Amino acid sequence: MASTGDCDGYGFMRPLRRAAEARKGALMPLLRRLYKLYAWLVFAPIMGLSTVILGSAVLPLLFFLPPAVVARLCGRSWARLNSFVTPMRVTVEGREHIDPRQSYVIVSNHQSHFDIFVLYGWLDIDFKWVMKQELRRVPVIGIACERLGHIYVDRSRHEAALASINAAKSRIVDGTSVIFFPEGTRSRDGQLRAFKKGAFKLALDLGLPILPVTITGTRKVLPSDTLDLFPGSVRMIIHPPVAVEGFTHQNLAPLMERTRAIIAAALPPPE
Repeated sequence: MASTGDCDGYGFMRPLRRAAEARKGALMPLLRRLYKLYAWLVFAPIMGLSTVILGSAVLPLLFFLPPAVVARLCGRSWARLNSFVTPMRVTVEGREHIDPRQSYVIVSNHQSHFDIFVLYGWLDIDFKWVMKQELRRVPVIGIACERLGHIYVDRSRHEAALASINAAKSRIVDGTSVIFFPEGTRSRDGQLRAFKKGAFKLALDLGLPILPVTITGTRKVLPSDTLDLFPGSVRMIIHPPVAVEGFTHQNLAPLMERTRAIIAAALPPPE
């Protein structure tokens, strides 16, 4: 007599499950082909139009509204609209760890361009991006981000990058935060890369707590270096802030390791 562990009770369910998995496997290529048509005919035009319209709206709105309000109105609308059209479902955990009156140095893992939609659409606090200088040349978006106070850095010139960060320090006050992807670029394999020091040096210089954020699922929605877009579900976990008291520029490594361990602990195991 077969054990219940070998036959799922009475042996009826396992063949049914295998058949269902086989049907799903056969159906998936068809769904992906159909979705590619949707992505090019629906998602891409809407994303292009929303980028132009909301990016262009930034400049006139800044005559009447503060940058934080304009960023929330245009940036959040842009991110949520394109996430809805994908469609990408976002769930957020740990929002209670944010004090809206406190400024933070936010550090997040980075697996996909869609991480930007998640942070802009659902983090729900005023923050400045640290962006590579090349993005300043993107039509509409480049100048809109500059006027909103986001920080462009020339990664090829260390002194120029440092000067840009120093010039932006005065903006990181009164509940306005700054956000970094400390890996420096997107992870191609889903593994958390080593962290760079910039975010942690700035946190020490400003005496601000670090707010670790983990994003999961965006790599399945849009993998790095591909156009293989597909719907999916994403989680953003906002962790408790990490205080910088007791750390110095000479012992940054423990602070970086502690923050990286917090972010890594919420990532799924490697596939």
